Amino acid sequence: MHQQYQRPSRLRQIVLAGSLALASLSAGAATTLTIAALNNPDMIELKKLAPAFEQQNPDIKLNWVVLEENVLRQRVTTDIATNSGKFDVMMIGTYEAPIWAKKGWLYPMDKLSADYDLNDVVKTARDGLSYGGKLYALPFYVESSMTFYRKDLFSKLGLTMPEKPTYTQIADYAKVLKEKGGVYGICLRGKAGWGENMAFLSTLINTNGGRWFDEKWHPTIDSPEWKKSVGFYVDLLQKYGPPGASTNGFNENLTLFASGKCGMWIDATVAAGMLFNPKESQVADKVGFAMAPTGVTPKGSSWLWSWSLAIPKSSKQEAAAKQFVQWATSKDYIKLVAKDLGWTSVPPGTRISTYKQPEYQKAAPFASFVLNAIQSANPTDATLKKVPYSGIQFVGIPEFQSFGTVVGQSISGALAGNTTVDAALKAGQAAANRAVVQGGYQK
Repeated sequence: MHQQYQRPSRLRQIVLAGSLALASLSAGAATTLTIAALNNPDMIELKKLAPAFEQQNPDIKLNWVVLEENVLRQRVTTDIATNSGKFDVMMIGTYEAPIWAKKGWLYPMDKLSADYDLNDVVKTARDGLSYGGKLYALPFYVESSMTFYRKDLFSKLGLTMPEKPTYTQIADYAKVLKEKGGVYGICLRGKAGWGENMAFLSTLINTNGGRWFDEKWHPTIDSPEWKKSVGFYVDLLQKYGPPGASTNGFNENLTLFASGKCGMWIDATVAAGMLFNPKESQVADKVGFAMAPTGVTPKGSSWLWSWSLAIPKSSKQEAAAKQFVQWATSKDYIKLVAKDLGWTSVPPGTRISTYKQPEYQKAAPFASFVLNAIQSANPTDATLKKVPYSGIQFVGIPEFQSFGTVVGQSISGALAGNTTVDAALKAGQAAANRAVVQGGYQK
C-alpha cells in the first residue's frame, strides 16, 4: 500500500524557496582562486596552512595546481601570454616580473592594506619585482646561493672549509669526500632548465670571468671561459657526484643532502631552513655553510632570486587574489609557519622583522649570513666584462626562457655522456645567436 502524496503547505513552500535562494546566493558569493604553485617544501607548507585563510575569508575558496619547476614555468608563461585566465595567482620570479609587467600582463601590487608594512620587505626583493617604479609581485621567499657541507666529515678527514672557498678548493674536497668519506663528494644541479642547471652554471661562468653576451649582443657560449667552466662542472660531477646527476634538480639534491648522502652542495640559501630542521633533515646537527665559491672574480658568484606571487591581468578576481597574496606574504603567515614547523623553516629573505626575531636568530645560525648574501647580490654588476643585460643567473630578456633551456639541455646531455662539452656549447651558441638576431638585439 503506498502513501498518498501530500502537497507541502504554502508556508512551507515559501520557507523552502527562501532557503534555496539563500543557499544559491551564498554559493554564488564564493570566489574560487586558482593558484599555480611550485612543488617545493615551502609551497607545500603554504597549501597546508591555507585553510586558515579560507576560515578568515569564507567567501574565498582556493584551488591549487602544484607543479614541478620547469612545468610551472611553461604553464604560467603559456597561460599569461595567451590571456587564457586559467590562474588567478601565479608563482613567478625576478626574471618574469619586470618583463611581464612591461608587457602589461600583471596587476600592480598597489593599494595594499595598511598593516601589510611594505617597508619591512627587503629592498633588494622589492627592486627585483618592480618595473617603472611600481611593484608587480610580492615575494614569498628570497634566496641567494651558498655552499653547504658536512662539518663532521670535514673534521674527520682533516679538511677546513674557508668562509670564502674557491672552486679549486671545492674540487679538492670533493675528491677526498668521495674517496675517504663514504659519501658523494658533491651534489649540483644537473637537470636541464634555464632555472635549474643554468642557474648554477651561470654563476660558475660569471665567477670564471665569462658572460652570456658581449656588449654588442654576440653570444659567448663557445668562449674559453664557458669551456673551462662547463668542462670543470662535467668533470667534477662525473668523478665525484651521484650517479644520474643529469636528472637532479633542487628537490633531488635537497633529498640527497638531507639524507646524508652528499658531502657538499652549492645551491639556494632557502635550503638552509630545511637542512637545519631536525624534523626534515637527518644531518641537521652536522651542516656547515660558507659563501658560494669563486673563481677569478667574486662578481656574480652567487645568485639572487625571489619566488613571488603575482596576479595576471587575465584574472577576473583581482581583489580576492590580492587578499590572498597579502596573507601569504605577511608577518602573520611567517608566525604561522614558525608555530607549525619551527622558526628554522619560515620563508626566508623577505622581511627585515623576521631577522630581528630572537627566536629566528637562535634557531637559524645561518640567518644573518643569508640576509647579507641577499642584500649584497647585484644583478646590474654581475660580470667581469661589461654586458648589455641585467641578471646574475639569467639574462633579463624575454627570449632567455627558450634559449636558456636549449643551452641547459645541451649541457645536461654532456653531463650524461651523450655528447661532448664542445658540441654542447656549439649548439648553445647557435641557439642563443638565433634568438637575439630574431629579437633584433644585434645592431
